[in-house]
Amino acid sequence: MKNVQYAFRYLIYLLRAKDEHSLHSPFLFELYENVIEPSAEYYKFKEIEAIRSEMLLSDKTIEVIDLGAGSRVSKSSVRKVSSIAKHAVKQDKFGKLLFRLVNHFKPKTILELGTSLGVTTSYLATTNSQQQVITFEGCPNISAIAEKNFQKLDLKNVKQVLGNFDKTLPIELVNTDKIDFVYIDGNHRKEPTLTYFKQLLEKSHNETILVFDDIHWSSEMETAWREIKKSSNVSVTIDLFYLGIVFLRKELAKQDFVLKF
Repeated sequence: MKNVQYAFRYLIYLLRAKDEHSLHSPFLFELYENVIEPSAEYYKFKEIEAIRSEMLLSDKTIEVIDLGAGSRVSKSSVRKVSSIAKHAVKQDKFGKLLFRLVNHFKPKTILELGTSLGVTTSYLATTNSQQQVITFEGCPNISAIAEKNFQKLDLKNVKQVLGNFDKTLPIELVNTDKIDFVYIDGNHRKEPTLTYFKQLLEKSHNETILVFDDIHWSSEMETAWREIKKSSNVSVTIDLFYLGIVFLRKELAKQDFVLKF
């Protein structure tokens, strides 16, 4: 039943999604034309995707601690790394989009809630070695695999924070001056998502960008997304179905867009 509901949500998205011709704001038109829509390849992409391929072929099994909404495909705490790579790691098109966003806006401090195997983290971290990526993961066994992947890619600008986000995020935010870019992919439930959003706003500024994963994953997540869009701190949101992008820029008129991707 959940899969049918999800497919229906995607159909609604396809019917509503527009392209660049619906964008009258120069800021958003340029963003769509130069960042969201392009498919240019960078040399680092092959190295990251080689890591993904290795994970997809792995026959290793690990004990998984789920602190969020859990997996759609497995209720067991013992899972194959290959299954995690297939079902829990974002497709390459989304990792590449995150890379382009970071490459375009050049944030200095990047937070990621939900490291998983480190593939998406690697896309965030490869644009500039001077940009620090602080990534949060709740499962020690998954975190250990991600750390090995960062070493293979020689990523020295990634800091892993292990533990329940409810405890680790507030502590890390106390020690963080400000955040420029956040990717939230760690807990697909309404209340935790909204709590993280409010906590992150405290260290955000006018140019901060927040990207939410799986905004249509469930009715709970759709409710959370609607509340985020209504926030007085938010100016512009972009719904790409699998991802939602949030801008806080006061100079932009408050609008919500559903765009093709």
